[in-house]
Amino acid sequence: MPERYPKTMRFLSLVGNSFGCSASGERLVSAARDGDIQEAKALLDYNPRLVRYSTFGVRNSPLHYSAAQGHHEIVALLLESGVDINLRNYRGKIHRADYLNGGTSLHLAALNGHSLCIRLLLADYIPSIPNFCNVMRKRSRNEDSIQEFDDFALHEVINRPADGGITALHMAALNGHVESLQLLLDLGASVTKVTVEDGTTIDLIVGASSEVYPKFQLLIARGASLNAENANGWTPLMVARSWHREGLEEILSARPERQPRPLPSRFLCLPLMSILKIAR
Repeated sequence: MPERYPKTMRFLSLVGNSFGCSASGERLVSAARDGDIQEAKALLDYNPRLVRYSTFGVRNSPLHYSAAQGHHEIVALLLESGVDINLRNYRGKIHRADYLNGGTSLHLAALNGHSLCIRLLLADYIPSIPNFCNVMRKRSRNEDSIQEFDDFALHEVINRPADGGITALHMAALNGHVESLQLLLDLGASVTKVTVEDGTTIDLIVGASSEVYPKFQLLIARGASLNAENANGWTPLMVARSWHREGLEEILSARPERQPRPLPSRFLCLPLMSILKIAR
């Protein structure tokens, strides 16, 4: 006996599957946001494709949420599942990151100072070798390295801007996260990138906080210029004056002394590439 409504039944089946996938995707987003690793594992075991799910409208993925909250175990789980760390959101409506249009999970991890999440997100670009700190230091001094790796790819992903030219380094600096700032600098984040509206990395520090000494030392040691101009042609000193930060004028007016290079970040040499490859 022929089916009476084959097309209707087929349509309802597809709609049901779509709603089911959407519901499971929202559950994974909730698990990523709340740090529920068991729920996240169960959902991904049930449907591995959920790793590519993103919320309607703002397009934040589970990786965005877990990185923003610092849930490193879920970040690692999603990376093991092959998620793309360069997924961009659209309107950035998450916590106080409303200005992060086109932000990636790396931006959100830096925004909140989650250094281990930053390191995990970049694991595929960093070889699992014990002397990686020395490799990066040699490259920063333009010396021949004893280890080859794709530092161009690392440089591209770590300096990828959100809308307005905002990089992960800008976010760490703006929010005063010195440890994340150091890790990003150790991995080759550029101190010369200029945002469309807010200027250079030093400008962001000046505008955000009066406790600038550790951050300035890090940036100057990595080649940041106190004479760099933002999009309006202002130097950091001019930015400080516009914020009425009189206490910063002496620092920004004086010729900076050569800063001793700080010790490398404690997250730099974690063998995460090997761990992720084994897990995958």
